[in-house]
Amino acid sequence: MKRALLLAVTLAGAAVLAGCRTPLPPGAERGPDHTMAYDVLVDATPPGARIEADGQLIGNTPVHLKIFGDPNGMFHDFGSYYFVIKAYPLTKNQFAQVQYFRTGRLLTPHDPIPARIYFDMNLPSAPPPLYVYPTPGYYGPPGYYGWPYYYWDPYWGPYWGPDFRFYIGPRFPRDHRWR
Repeated sequence: MKRALLLAVTLAGAAVLAGCRTPLPPGAERGPDHTMAYDVLVDATPPGARIEADGQLIGNTPVHLKIFGDPNGMFHDFGSYYFVIKAYPLTKNQFAQVQYFRTGRLLTPHDPIPARIYFDMNLPSAPPPLYVYPTPGYYGPPGYYGWPYYYWDPYWGPYWGPDFRFYIGPRFPRDHRWR
């Protein structure tokens, strides 16, 4: 009885220590940080548009792009908030196109890796996302970090910022004994 209980506890501990990593499918190409390679076709309306992915020139459309992502099909966080793919126009009256994919950095949402990316160079480009990078801020109650510098002047009203005053004259108050 004790031996069966010890065996069950040992197997449960081994299962907990092993973790819950998603295994790669057979035949998948391994990548850095336990990722796998996905083949994505990038195409544009007039063929031959230059494609740039994360600042590196990939080639002219149609082109196959290898993206390393999580085994569940989502973009992996390699240090940036967005995976950016740009397409440059061939002639006049065409527009440069950009697509942003969220990578899930610092608990932000992440997007699935598409099977095909298509650019129509004759359409105006979409605006970039509202918040490309998060705004820096401080967390916690205001009393912990100190209240903001806020002063009240009876003549000029409230104003923000430190108070600077310049005194011209003797360093110490004059004493009648110093005369």
